[in-house]
Amino acid sequence: MSHKHKFLTLSLVTLSLFSLSPFSHGQGKYFDIAKNLEIFANAYKEVNHSYVDELDPSKVMRAGLDAMLGGLDPYTNYISETDIEGYRIQTDGKYNGIGAEGKQMGDYVVITEIYEKSPAHKAGLKVGDAILAVDGQSAKGKNESQVLDFLRGFPGTKADLQIRRPGESKELKITLEREEVEIPNVPHFGIVAENIGYANLTTYTREAAANVAKALEDLKKKHPDLKGFILDLRGNGGGLLNEAVNLVNVFVPRGEFVVSTKGKVAEWDNLFRTVNNPTDENIAVVVLIDKWSASASEVTSGALQDLDRAVIMGQRSYGKGLVQNMKDIGYNAKVKLTTAKYYSPSGRCIQAVRYKNGEPVDIPESERAQFKTRNGRLVYDGGGIKPDVVLPHDTATGVVKALLDQHIIFDYVTQFALRHKSIDSVEVFSFTDWDDFSRFVQSKNFDYETTTEKKLKELTTIAASENLSLATDIQALEAKIKAEKKSELAKNKARILHEIEQEIVGRYYFQRGKVRKNLKNDPEIEEAVKLLNDPERYKAILAGK
Repeated sequence: MSHKHKFLTLSLVTLSLFSLSPFSHGQGKYFDIAKNLEIFANAYKEVNHSYVDELDPSKVMRAGLDAMLGGLDPYTNYISETDIEGYRIQTDGKYNGIGAEGKQMGDYVVITEIYEKSPAHKAGLKVGDAILAVDGQSAKGKNESQVLDFLRGFPGTKADLQIRRPGESKELKITLEREEVEIPNVPHFGIVAENIGYANLTTYTREAAANVAKALEDLKKKHPDLKGFILDLRGNGGGLLNEAVNLVNVFVPRGEFVVSTKGKVAEWDNLFRTVNNPTDENIAVVVLIDKWSASASEVTSGALQDLDRAVIMGQRSYGKGLVQNMKDIGYNAKVKLTTAKYYSPSGRCIQAVRYKNGEPVDIPESERAQFKTRNGRLVYDGGGIKPDVVLPHDTATGVVKALLDQHIIFDYVTQFALRHKSIDSVEVFSFTDWDDFSRFVQSKNFDYETTTEKKLKELTTIAASENLSLATDIQALEAKIKAEKKSELAKNKARILHEIEQEIVGRYYFQRGKVRKNLKNDPEIEEAVKLLNDPERYKAILAGK
């Protein structure tokens, strides 16, 4: 029996079950479900049978499911059998593969990151290598997810890669053996100032809270006078809810209410409390967040804020206060379904309630509901965690973003790595050859379009449609913008040097090195240290004074 006929048979059986239900006699939504399932099955059958071109039934179904779920929140998704491995990485922090990431650059996917001690690392794969073929299958024109699907597989199996390496005249063949790759969720912890500890948590996979606790214990053992701790959740998109609860438990006593979940099905509602003794319930804590801190990161920061246990610093978080559950729907496929919203100890829900193009839209504070922390400080719901200390966010814009997006910095560092077998330690290394980088940029005929130029094009089109003679004025503006752009590289020298240093360090010291290097001259770390060195101000913030 064909896959199509199996689907139709299954659909008819499902419809029969609905028709026997006492709710389906023209009443309520059960009748509507049965009716619409039949309509959908008939449409699917006719499209696959009669459409003028040959169709892939799986792709047609995928488009239908994606469209159905696309009308809900951005986090409810259909996950096919081939997608499952990617979701395992998000929960376990492990996957079967080679331990490398890539990005499509031109016709081929180029390796952009290699995990330390991974199969890719052991086999000698390098950042900058272009993957031409996997096990004899050409990778030309394939995107990163398609190529990574080729590379994943059971531990112990081998993959034959044909690669093109910068600086090599001939194509290379590399054979590597797949393993279970574990991605560290705490890539770095250490001392960032006298008696001030730091830990960076990148994702809430298994043992995330335990690893932060171990980091804190290790720092206290080596530095008995430790007086403050910085927990860095910037860029942390979340993960397992229980790990968020356990992380709060590192700093608060057993029995504290951390978060509750409430949904349509009342029996699925839950209330989560801490169940262990804390690692340290007295040390001063600053939690760093940014606009990419989401989900479990917001559970942690929201609870520590509501309990007045830590000062939250940075930018307003993403605003993802939703609980997803994976539901099996047959043939190894699943639906990741939003089943509840979570609520912090003060009773607020931090879920963004407005979206535009799948991204949360900022809601004015006047439109948010007010809640109070344990000490009586005002906090607000509906759209992320607002830090107690708001800091400006240093994002890559303009020429810096263009250099990153067009892989100019990436390509330059690839050339740098060919010329340098090694570099100084992370703390000592500094990139200073600005003239060499400038020459490289010029050799690439680098150019980019500013926001002003985009708007000027729109103005030109509007003026033409309205028969307005603005050509001379527009040309003058274009010339001025062109002149300004010539100096943009020099104006952003400090930020560009920082990006180059980060990329270089990653080539030699991997993810751990990047985190360590990023701590140098990090203005947000400096602000956190300054606060932890001012106990009176720290206490005043938590007291709402």
